[in-house]
Amino acid sequence: MTLAPARPSANYWPGLDVIPSGPRAAVSARIARRLFRSAVNRLDVTVEVAAGASSPAETLGRGGPVATVHRPDEFFARLGRAQLIGFGEAYLTGSWDSAELGEFLTVLASEVADLIPQNLQKLRALVVSRPPRYHRNSTTNTRGNIAHHYDLSNDLFELFLDPTLSYSSALFDGAVVPAHDRTGDLLVAEAPYAATPEVFEEAQARKIERLLDQAGVTDGSRVLEIGSGWGELAIRAARRGATVVTITLSTEQKALADARIADAGFADQVEVRLCDYRDVTGSYDAVVSVEMIEAVGWQYWQTYFETIDRVLAPGGKVGIQAITMPHDRMRATKNTYTWINKYIFPGGFLPSVQVLDEITREHTGLRLTGRLSMGAHYAETLRLWDEAFESAHDRVVELGFDETFLRMWHFYLEYSRGGFASGYIDVNQLTFTRPDEESAR
Repeated sequence: MTLAPARPSANYWPGLDVIPSGPRAAVSARIARRLFRSAVNRLDVTVEVAAGASSPAETLGRGGPVATVHRPDEFFARLGRAQLIGFGEAYLTGSWDSAELGEFLTVLASEVADLIPQNLQKLRALVVSRPPRYHRNSTTNTRGNIAHHYDLSNDLFELFLDPTLSYSSALFDGAVVPAHDRTGDLLVAEAPYAATPEVFEEAQARKIERLLDQAGVTDGSRVLEIGSGWGELAIRAARRGATVVTITLSTEQKALADARIADAGFADQVEVRLCDYRDVTGSYDAVVSVEMIEAVGWQYWQTYFETIDRVLAPGGKVGIQAITMPHDRMRATKNTYTWINKYIFPGGFLPSVQVLDEITREHTGLRLTGRLSMGAHYAETLRLWDEAFESAHDRVVELGFDETFLRMWHFYLEYSRGGFASGYIDVNQLTFTRPDEESAR
C-alpha cells in the first residue's frame, strides 16, 4: 500500500486534512506517546518511529510484524486527541504504515483489553467520545446509516466479493468440535483446511445452506429474511421450494438483488422489500438474518427479537449469523464512538452471545438452542476480500474512489481480520426455537 497524500481532500474527507494543534493537543500527544511506547514495548511487534521535530528516532516492541511511523508528530497528535479513532485516521493520512497490516493489528487486538493500564481505564468515560445521536438506529436515522455503507456502489462490492456476492463470513471445509462456555453448549469450527479463491464460492454456499438447514427451510416454507444482501440466501431458499420475503433499506442492494433473483428464475417466489425490520408484517415458518443484527444498535436488540417473535409462526425456527464480542468488552464499550462507527458502519455495535440469550429469555418465547462459532473462518474470509480488493486497485480508482478511500477500506478489512484472528471478536450461527411449543404438544 503506497502512502496517501499528507492532506486528504477537505472536500471529501472534512476534518481529516487538519492535524490537531495547540496546547491541549501538545499535552495529549505527549501522554499518548508515553502510553504508546509502554504498550508497544510489551508486544511481539516492531514499530520503527522516525525522528520528530523534538524527538529522536526509536524502535519499539519485542520483535514481530513491523509498522513504521513516518510522521510521529502528526501520529501522536491524532492518537492523543482521538485515541483509536486517531490511530485509524493517522493510517488514512499515511503518517504510519505497515506491509504486514493484518498481522500487526492481530497482535494489538489480542492484547486490546490491557493496552492501557487498568488504573487509567477507569477514566475511560472521561476520555472517549460517545456516539453522536444521529447514529442511533431509530426509524428516522437507520435508512441513512445503512446507505452510508451499502449504497456506496454495487460495482465496488463486486470487485472483491465472491460470485455469490456474500458480504459475510464464509464457512470453509474443516473440523467442527463440541465445546461449552458460560452461555451453554456450542460447536466450534476450527481453522479451515484451505481458504483459497478457488473454494471461496463453495464456502459461502456452505454457510448459507447450513443456516437454512438450522432454520428448517424446506419446500413450502414461508421465509422472512432480515437484511437482503444481494439476494443469494433468498435465491437458495427459493431453490428449496420456499417463498421468501426479504427486506433491506439499501436501494442499491434491492436493485441488484431484484435483478439476480429474476435472472435465477425465482421472481415469483421472492419479494424484495424496502422495509425497516420493525415494520414487518405477516407470519413466517422461518426467519433468517445474516450479519444484520450488528447494525441494529444495542438500544434496539430487544425490539429486533420481539419483532421476530411476533412474526414467527408456531413451530417456526430462527437462524441468525451474528458477529459477537466478549460480554465484558461489550458492556465496557457500548457507549464508545469508534473508528468503525465513524468511517464504516454508523450506529453499528456488536452484541455478545450472552446478551442475545438474556434478551430472548426475558422478552420473547425464543430460546437459543444451537450455536456454531466460526471466527477463524471470518479471518480467512477477510483475508481473501482484502487480497481481491488490493488487486483491484486501478478499477476502484476508475469507479471514482480516491487513495484515501483505498487506505480506509484496506484498514477496515485488515482491522476486522485482526479482531477475528486474535479471537477478540467471533461470528456465530445461532438457532432460536420455542421449546415451550414442543413440550406443549
